[in-house]
Amino acid sequence: MGTPAKPLISTYADEPEMRELARMFVDELPARLDQITAALKAHQISDLTRLAHQLKGAAGGYGFMPITEKAREVETLARSEQDMDGLIAQVDQLVQLCQRATV
Repeated sequence: MGTPAKPLISTYADEPEMRELARMFVDELPARLDQITAALKAHQISDLTRLAHQLKGAAGGYGFMPITEKAREVETLARSEQDMDGLIAQVDQLVQLCQRATV
């Protein structure tokens, strides 16, 4: 077993006016991830592309640039519709990354 993954903290964690908004984003992440994984399992690639795009923008806006970058990779792979195994792996990495998000 590896060491536990360290938390992914919002860059806005020290800004009182943004902290609560970032917390709300983190609280909504499980529902977003459920939608993303459901779209992947159902091979609804256009939905997956849209959801990854939305997550990409929202994560950046709330100070989670690593999530933005990983969501961008998922979106790009989904748009190409070429590498399903790679897409599955990227979505799995995105889920793991999001599970570390905190404020």
